[in-house]
Amino acid sequence: MTDEQVRVDKWLWAARFFKTRGLASKAVSGGKVFLNGQRCKPAKAVNPDDILIIHKGEMEQTVVVLALSSKRGPATVARTLYQESEESIENREEQRKLRSLFHAGQGMPAKRPGKRDRRKIREFIRKDK
Repeated sequence: MTDEQVRVDKWLWAARFFKTRGLASKAVSGGKVFLNGQRCKPAKAVNPDDILIIHKGEMEQTVVVLALSSKRGPATVARTLYQESEESIENREEQRKLRSLFHAGQGMPAKRPGKRDRRKIREFIRKDK
């Protein structure tokens, strides 16, 4: 860990929010990352106690920067670089539950439709028109 300034994209990569630094840079440029409530550029310096809001897909994380690092290390070290807010953790859990409920009733059919089943499906579809 260093006491010097670290770029936002480099810090996000080191803290393991993104798999590559290029993806982190694209996310920051694309407006998916907010530093202290404002959009920023990838080269913007991060300081301890800064608040980052990170959007990845449907997920949103709000984290407070605790330490700086410009090198990517193990996940255990990366978790020490930030602290996620309780509200953010609760929202992520809720989103995870909603996704699992959305996909819960959907499953593969027991078998492929036979000739009679295909006729019934075609007949049903044609009734709608």
